[in-house]
Amino acid sequence: MTLDHDACYRIFLARDRRFDGRVFVGVRTTGIYCRPICPAPPPRQCNVSFYASAALAQEAGFRPCLRCRPEVSPDFAAWRGSSSTVVRALRLIQGGALDQMTAEDFASRLGVGARQLRRLFVEHVGAPPRAFAQSRRVHLAKQLIQETDLPMIEVAYASGYGSVRRFNEAFQLMFGRPPAALRRRPIGAATPAGILSLQLSFAPPFDWPSMMDRLARRAIAGVEYIEPNAYRRTIDVDGAKGAIHVARVDDGRLRVDLRVGKLDALPQIITRIRALFDLAADPLVLAEQLGGDAALSSLMTARPGLRVPGCWDTFELIVRTIFGDRLTRPSSSALMREFVRAFGEPAPNSGDGLTHFFPSPERIRDADLSIVAMTARQSDAIASYVEAALAQATPVTAFAPIEQTIDWLSALVGFDREMAVTIATRLARSPS
Repeated sequence: MTLDHDACYRIFLARDRRFDGRVFVGVRTTGIYCRPICPAPPPRQCNVSFYASAALAQEAGFRPCLRCRPEVSPDFAAWRGSSSTVVRALRLIQGGALDQMTAEDFASRLGVGARQLRRLFVEHVGAPPRAFAQSRRVHLAKQLIQETDLPMIEVAYASGYGSVRRFNEAFQLMFGRPPAALRRRPIGAATPAGILSLQLSFAPPFDWPSMMDRLARRAIAGVEYIEPNAYRRTIDVDGAKGAIHVARVDDGRLRVDLRVGKLDALPQIITRIRALFDLAADPLVLAEQLGGDAALSSLMTARPGLRVPGCWDTFELIVRTIFGDRLTRPSSSALMREFVRAFGEPAPNSGDGLTHFFPSPERIRDADLSIVAMTARQSDAIASYVEAALAQATPVTAFAPIEQTIDWLSALVGFDREMAVTIATRLARSPS
């Protein structure tokens, strides 16, 4: 992406919040890169260069500013204008996929070769996949250091480092100091025991009441609970079970209180929360693309900041769609509640209204679906998906091409093309 040097410099002089997360400045005299809202005195124009993402700034040799904290800026700049393969790869990287596999295996999962994927990344976003993975790891680690009191060894594994030695080396190289030297938050400060609290940024505006209303109308009893200003649910991510509590702090940040047994699932959990609340939505791009239509323009003016709720889990989305998707009809909601109680694993500490984890395909595989009052087609659809998904590597993920997902689902018993399209498009959610 080509950035206009003079225009970007004016953005930084104005400290324009609208461009936070869209452009970063690297200061050659200090070796630091910053957000547009950094409170530090602006450097001279001849001493700066501009980048479309934090990863590109780090790839150019700059280290994150300790004052404006680029790791907590809204995260969407790298997606724009990218190929579909690069978009899917970036979403996998955000969830920590490249921390657990080789470059070859990662590329194979996307259906391309490692050299081709690197070439696509350099062409579309200016840096190789590893640069984005390294940026994600160091940003998450720095956020955990400064916003939590987790021991450093837990920070290392939660952010995707395979060893404490690699974690220490990365911080020494990036900041010239050990990780512990960056800790600002006093140990034991105001977070209940067993709760991890983080803040996630987004680009305002955000119609939070509308988001809460839509989530409330589709909430699964026992799995989700909606308060006036907050969303709670049980979670099970690759065996890491727990619960989340998400509330808006201000017009730019959400606070996430997380209770989970395995912190190595944290990158995936954060990625799912960002998708659920549509935090990658870009208001400037939406206004540009939709503002030219008279009807849509008036609606956007009347309801600024509307966002589309995502889904937490692929299997949950599929069951929702089979039972009626929106679950707004009393019969659909009752059926989902019955399904969860019959097959969901009970959740501990259920006094807060969260009584079960949503059933996994593994728990459904040998279950007697007839104990729930669903139709024969609904039962056949659930059984056929579970059998196919557990028998092979299912392409039904947020990272698969839409056409591939539609074709795969349409071939299953109990699914029609309309259902397959609904599932595939809701899973994709590409902001590009």
